[in-house]
Amino acid sequence: MKPIRPFSREFLSLYPALLASLLVFNGCQTSDTTAAKSNETSAAANQGAVSLPNVFSHNMVLQMGTSTPIWGWGTDGDTVTVIFRGQKKTAKVKGGEWQVHFNNLKPGGPDDLTVSSQNTVTYTNVLVGEVWIASGQSNMELALRDSFEAAKDIASSENNQIRLLTVPKLKLTSPTNNMNGHWELCNPTTVPRFSAVAYYFGRDLQKHRGVPVGLIHTSWGGSPAEVWIREEVMAANPAYKSAILDPMPAKLENYQKDRAAWEKDSADAKKENKPFTRRAPNMDWRPAELYNGMIAPIVPYGIQGAIWYQGESNAGRAEQYRTLFADMIQNWRHDWHQGDFTFLEVQLAPFMKIKTEPGESTWAELREAQLLATKNLPNVGMAVITDVGEENDIHPKKKQPVGERLSAAARAIAYHENIEFAGPLYKNMKTEGANAILTFSHVGKGLETDGSQLKGFTICGPDHKFVNATATINGDKVVVNSPSVSQPVAVRYGWADYPVVNLWNKDGFPATPFRTDDFPMITAGKK
Repeated sequence: MKPIRPFSREFLSLYPALLASLLVFNGCQTSDTTAAKSNETSAAANQGAVSLPNVFSHNMVLQMGTSTPIWGWGTDGDTVTVIFRGQKKTAKVKGGEWQVHFNNLKPGGPDDLTVSSQNTVTYTNVLVGEVWIASGQSNMELALRDSFEAAKDIASSENNQIRLLTVPKLKLTSPTNNMNGHWELCNPTTVPRFSAVAYYFGRDLQKHRGVPVGLIHTSWGGSPAEVWIREEVMAANPAYKSAILDPMPAKLENYQKDRAAWEKDSADAKKENKPFTRRAPNMDWRPAELYNGMIAPIVPYGIQGAIWYQGESNAGRAEQYRTLFADMIQNWRHDWHQGDFTFLEVQLAPFMKIKTEPGESTWAELREAQLLATKNLPNVGMAVITDVGEENDIHPKKKQPVGERLSAAARAIAYHENIEFAGPLYKNMKTEGANAILTFSHVGKGLETDGSQLKGFTICGPDHKFVNATATINGDKVVVNSPSVSQPVAVRYGWADYPVVNLWNKDGFPATPFRTDDFPMITAGKK
């Protein structure tokens, strides 16, 4: 990773006059308020007390089989003692902070964890198992109660081996060290409001692994990837600095002007007893604000990996997402200091009007950017969900297959189970006359369709004009052709906002959309 450097003084100087009001206007705590609540070091020191961030609470799950950190605040020079399962760890408080590690904890529980210095803090009903972060935008945020036919799953959800933590929504201009959430038991009272994708992932994982599972849900609908990345990482990249960071001062200034005008018009209407229905202006998302408020306070809690469902808000900048998403993953891995932990993403579902003729698509380009992350980074997997989209709803309600496919990827990548976890993945193409012959990895037990003719393939010749194609399965290959293309140059599959496709493997996983060409992208250069 490149060296990280902070924002310049000139850049930061443009923020201070606006920060508090902007955060309040967006319905969030200000950084000053959060600092008063979360930066407990000085308060703890003044009281001579030891304290921990709220990511530690009753009912939590600690990560098994690794070096699991426990940390908090206290009075300089004091000795902090942490006892868990008969093991005792001690640390001196330095600079108001302390940290200990428990190594290779075995799954199970419940047990108590006790932290003591001048005072004692005890957490009860603590399990040890597998801990996963669940993050992204609205499709990760969508609650179980709002998903497809969830009533039965909610009614049967009680499971003492699954624990849930939701990080409250918080936008901040600098990283905080605490948040106001806490761990909860998994039951019909708590799961209805919890992330549906995260719940189905955790339920399936717990069933197959047979150990406790802890799920930390931290997402916000509509959020673009850049708000989940630490600001220094973007500032160190000239392309991100130019496209993402540098425009912010002007955006903030314009927002302040628009807000002031709105407040004046609203006040004038009230004085004149006139109706005023114009909505208040919204501030654009600001880089790093959700990393600061919703990721920083849970770092470096011991985890096995992360699941991620996001990308809709970056589709118009799909070319940029090719690097931005990968850099976000590497940012998290760097900050957690737990190596290349498993990172599993959900590819965008089909959405928007179905088109019968081939064309370009920003969503197809974003799906390709998501796929590239699995090829360019270690331990990255992807759940393909071309079968659960809804033409008129960006929030498809069938979340169970999404969570279960993520679980399959986790079992294969994180836990090295010998199972198929993905659908057919394009490998290469060769031509024989008018036929384009495609080969695939992740064929599993073999290729198949839903029983009908293969759909979703297009082909082009030297003119680069794609036409709908005929495709047939021939063993572990797919043969593609069209009467109007005598000399095939490229093939695409599912290259649309709403791909209508039906290539699967016999293990139950759909093929990812792909293209064999590298023709210019319609999102190239978009910022």
